[in-house]
Amino acid sequence: MKIARLSYDNSETYGFVKGNKVATKDEITYQTGVPIPYTIKDFLFDGWYNEIVDKIDDLPYAQDLSNFRLLPPIPNPSKIICLAFNYTDHAEEQGLEAPDDPAIVIKPRTALNGTDSDIECPEFVTQLDYEVELAMIIGKTCKNISLEQAKEAIFGYMIFNDVSARDIQFKDKQFTRGKGFDTFAPCGPWITTSDEIQDPQNLKLVTKVNGQVRQNSSTEKMFIKIPEIVSKISNVMTLEKGDIISTGTPAGVMLNKPNAVFLKDGDKVEMEIENLGTLRNTIRTVKIQDNSFCTK
Repeated sequence: MKIARLSYDNSETYGFVKGNKVATKDEITYQTGVPIPYTIKDFLFDGWYNEIVDKIDDLPYAQDLSNFRLLPPIPNPSKIICLAFNYTDHAEEQGLEAPDDPAIVIKPRTALNGTDSDIECPEFVTQLDYEVELAMIIGKTCKNISLEQAKEAIFGYMIFNDVSARDIQFKDKQFTRGKGFDTFAPCGPWITTSDEIQDPQNLKLVTKVNGQVRQNSSTEKMFIKIPEIVSKISNVMTLEKGDIISTGTPAGVMLNKPNAVFLKDGDKVEMEIENLGTLRNTIRTVKIQDNSFCTK
């Protein structure tokens, strides 16, 4: 099942997606008689999804998806965890070996961004880069789990763009600031439940910039595989329902390329992962003062 977080007339909801049609939260409640909760996290992780999963096939998909804006599928995860150098082809193009244990970066949730939204690049960033990644949504709170338990802990998958300011990254000699800007974590377009993905280690990934292919690889080139990623990270920190783990990017990024063509204002970035949909964003250069605000 594909589950999306949606906006219509500045009102938030969620629903199931089938093709270009949607069954919204209110329609699901009306058709099933189950008073599912307001927030998507409560629906997904507090038992409500399982309450109606056997009724999904009978739902009418009455509304057009084009009537809604697609929001980041998970609004407030406790953690966004990204892996570095976890694809053999990406490590090789950087002259490195893929690490045996997950090399992780934590992104703030304020970086979350949806499909068809702008990636806002501060004007002082000069080397903006893309990274297509397969992301997992954790469905069970877990700690120190086995590989088999790790498989059961994954609720679903989505596309994730680990946007990176390489000039900041090199200046700081670590990744957090360069990857932590607001809007630097586009994801979606929806969550595809794990039962629909027969083999997450055999999915094609493609990135296009203005229609030109920049990345073209497969999740089979991951060095640390998905269950091991979850298990090993759970040995470090408790994973909670709704946490996002993004599994690294394949070759084709601009990092350390002699004739690198970094992203610029107006560029269209399109990312596709087999069976998960397409994530589209536009680059917008912004001045800091234009985004200034302070609330109580």
